[in-house]
Amino acid sequence: MEIDSTETKTYDALSLSYEEWRKLVVEVWKEPRFRADQICGWIYAKKVFDCHAMTNLSKTLRDKLIYESLVKIPIQIKESKSKDGTRKYLWQLEDGSRIESVLLDHANHTTACISSQAGCPLACAFCATGQAGYVRDLTAGEIVGQFLLMEQRLGRDINNVVFMGMGEPLLNDVNVFKSIGVLNHPKMRNLGGRHITVSTSGVVPGIRDLADFEVPVRLSVSLHAPNDALRNKLMPVNKRYSLASLVEAMRYYKERTGERITIEYVLIDGVNDDPQLAFEMAALLDGLGVYVNVIPYNPIDASVMGSGLKRPAEARIKAFCSALTGLSIEFEIRREKGADILAACGQLAGTARV
Repeated sequence: MEIDSTETKTYDALSLSYEEWRKLVVEVWKEPRFRADQICGWIYAKKVFDCHAMTNLSKTLRDKLIYESLVKIPIQIKESKSKDGTRKYLWQLEDGSRIESVLLDHANHTTACISSQAGCPLACAFCATGQAGYVRDLTAGEIVGQFLLMEQRLGRDINNVVFMGMGEPLLNDVNVFKSIGVLNHPKMRNLGGRHITVSTSGVVPGIRDLADFEVPVRLSVSLHAPNDALRNKLMPVNKRYSLASLVEAMRYYKERTGERITIEYVLIDGVNDDPQLAFEMAALLDGLGVYVNVIPYNPIDASVMGSGLKRPAEARIKAFCSALTGLSIEFEIRREKGADILAACGQLAGTARV
């Protein structure tokens, strides 16, 4: 975002980087630079978004904040609570677009699953978000706002954030990368890079950019099929970025960062759950040392889509996983969290049940 000291304009506060805050405070508002630290402290440490409540700032500076920087916080439409402790939030944005994000409660930590787009343009066969269609990219501030509001409602810091909500993060890479910079900066949210994961359906240029990004974050790749013919049917993005190009980009990421890549594999009855496909996956990913999340298919709300896809029986899940074990592929079966409130993998659609 360009900070212009020659004219009065209004800035989206949550989309500002720390450097932009410093420039705005010093060059535009003619205030000491430590004021930028104070403002960021109120927003990112204390989760205070009302400028009137920032009591260690002068009235003059608070007035500038009010009239020249808008804290565009999403509006909560609904909070749904699962029997397993998962919380799902439906937010409405400034233009009326709606998105969902999820708070996952684990035994020793919490994880925020946040959205990067309103809807998704990729139309994966098993995903409610893609079937519901694409509206627009989110701004960096709208991405950050989800995380801060979940922390505010939880009443404590959230340990991890995953870009696994609505949308394809690497199709909105400029705003996603900026939001990561905001969450990571020590004067802002100060969340470590190893606590941030970006999940992609396989946008090859974005994976390469992520590998070169200044904040070393973790990568998760939604694979779901180990050959192009099947993956083309499940994930249209594969027609643009083939598995060969995807694996090459993954190797580049691994070489650049040294980080282990997680593979997401939604197991669908009679579609991609044949144990033979585990052998194809092993050959495809040979030498990458990946970790595989096996995700038994989560049913989609029929009002969003009627795919006819089903979760495999336990025996088929076990057979596929036995093949992975025999191939020395590390994996875990990810048992769904929040399925009863349509908050599990592939179920987010940005709709309210009120």
